[in-house]
Amino acid sequence: MAHAIWSGSISFGLVTIPVKLFTAVRSNDLRFNFLHKKDNGRIYNERHCTVCGEKVEYADLVRGYEYSKGEYVTVTDEDLKRVNVEATQSVEIVEFVELQQINPMFFDTPYYLEPEKKGRHAYALLRESLRDSNKVGIAKVVIRSREHLAALKPNGEALVLELMHYADELVDQADFDFPSLKEDVAPAEMKIAKMLIDTMTAETFEPERFHDHYREDVMAMIDARAAGQSVPEAPATKKAESNVVNLMDILQRSLEVKNAKPAAAVKPAAAASGARKAPAAKKKTAANAAKPKKKRSAA
Repeated sequence: MAHAIWSGSISFGLVTIPVKLFTAVRSNDLRFNFLHKKDNGRIYNERHCTVCGEKVEYADLVRGYEYSKGEYVTVTDEDLKRVNVEATQSVEIVEFVELQQINPMFFDTPYYLEPEKKGRHAYALLRESLRDSNKVGIAKVVIRSREHLAALKPNGEALVLELMHYADELVDQADFDFPSLKEDVAPAEMKIAKMLIDTMTAETFEPERFHDHYREDVMAMIDARAAGQSVPEAPATKKAESNVVNLMDILQRSLEVKNAKPAAAVKPAAAASGARKAPAAKKKTAANAAKPKKKRSAA
């Protein structure tokens, strides 16, 4: 069962909806351990005190803020809650805006908000009101000792709280050398580029069709190594070179190739290059051992 990382309430106007916050995404990153190259001994990162030199267990750690060189103020979880109790227990909606007004660059991490039993009707009312009006709630919420800007959005039966970046956290585009919006684009180039886009356009976006094939191939290699099998050398790849010397010609040839072939299908996970057969029952493989575990909430 999923573990709530925060509990409190959604508040807008005088309405209060008790909810719990749950992680909405999980990482499938491959996790490797560092080993001693000579004998494959596991390497651990241990915590040592710079004053007494002793090894320190996690339970003996406290937060400290360095207010002057070498001088710290220690802060506990209770201290952080006492600063502003209301802020740490509430998703406070401060305004509503249309979703299309928000630059997607501002969105960061989504979380599910699950209602407590006594708040289910108000939860459904808020969810359907947002959906019907095509608006999202812009809120403030404190999670893990930091106040976040967030957007409250309907998503199927759920209300999703998506943490956002503050404006000063986004790198200014002026720091880079992008082509001007007034860049001279020939009408003929525009026409054929749009035709190419049309030939590659799917009717709907189906995220379940996409898989991390590179991860699957890496795990297939690991399983083969664990079973004592040799892994074939990968074929040499040719370095890609820019082919935009004659953009119109490249666009035209791309369009001809797409029109000559049926729409390319995204290969399913089972058909991935180097994909493995399902392991026999009760057989533990390196791939099974490397499956991601649910994250525990951070201190």
